[in-house]
Amino acid sequence: MNLIPKPLQKVGLNTFFLLLIAMIFLAYWFPEWGSDQSVLPLKLITGIGISVIFFFYGVKLDPKQLLAGLSNWRLHVTVQATTFLLFPLLVWLLYALWGDETSYLWLGTFYLAALPSTVSSSVVLVSMAGGNMPAAIFNASISSIIGIFITPVWMDLMLPESAVAFDLGPTFVKLILQILLPVLVGLYFHQYLGSWVGKHSRSLKNFDQAIILLIVFSAFSESFEQKMFEGQSAFQLISLGFSMLLLFLFMFMVMYLLAKAFAFKREDLITLVFCGSKKSLVQGAVMGRVMFPDPVVLGVILLPLMIYHALQLIVGSAIAQRWGMRKDF
Repeated sequence: MNLIPKPLQKVGLNTFFLLLIAMIFLAYWFPEWGSDQSVLPLKLITGIGISVIFFFYGVKLDPKQLLAGLSNWRLHVTVQATTFLLFPLLVWLLYALWGDETSYLWLGTFYLAALPSTVSSSVVLVSMAGGNMPAAIFNASISSIIGIFITPVWMDLMLPESAVAFDLGPTFVKLILQILLPVLVGLYFHQYLGSWVGKHSRSLKNFDQAIILLIVFSAFSESFEQKMFEGQSAFQLISLGFSMLLLFLFMFMVMYLLAKAFAFKREDLITLVFCGSKKSLVQGAVMGRVMFPDPVVLGVILLPLMIYHALQLIVGSAIAQRWGMRKDF
């Protein structure tokens, strides 16, 4: 029996969420299973899995729908600007005022701010709230592709002195080969495999989630083995969760006010606030594996994103449910 309410199940807060938490505990109890010394070739498995994930993501994209969605350019520009400019700039301001450049949790918070929007949950929440569905599909899809280029640039420009500095050129090459190229190949095969992917969407989703679970498990295994979380009290982790909740609510409010200022109609306002405030755990995990190849560091960096991911589903679904029953704003 699934004890999670149906509205939360619709946006992905179900068995996968529980397994995600289980992976952290499993990594804590058996860190050697996910370390470099493990007999399981997790790096090879996840590396291949990432390319397969984005190949089928490309297959699912309909070129005709993407072209048809270009007409509402004012909304699209605003959504992408809030996702890749406004969100990271506001978090960078907080980082500049109060951040600790030696803290990987702060680095992880900025990393989540620079990530693209999530696809599935954004579209589902927009649908629940009665928003512009074609625009949500277009913006969520384009955001994933743009993020391959924008997210590494943000990390390189704003945190050049961090202990997790990386070479931008090789990072681009890896992301293009491992993510963008499979998407483009998949997009070409949409005409041949699109219907097959639609029939097997549940199995493909399970595969996607399995790869993400392996990435999370291996990253946290290395972090626990190297004692990266030593000195982090329960109070600090609770404070991190509260901070992620405030961050989500603050960004949601900012985008709501921005949509009102631009006089967007109700359907477009809903699309902006839900697509612009969401961040992708899937893309964050797979891009993080490339950008931060040290799994010891990656586990800590992913922690703010994982907390934000859960909160955006819980709070976002509650708001979407309420808005779906209202037509007066």
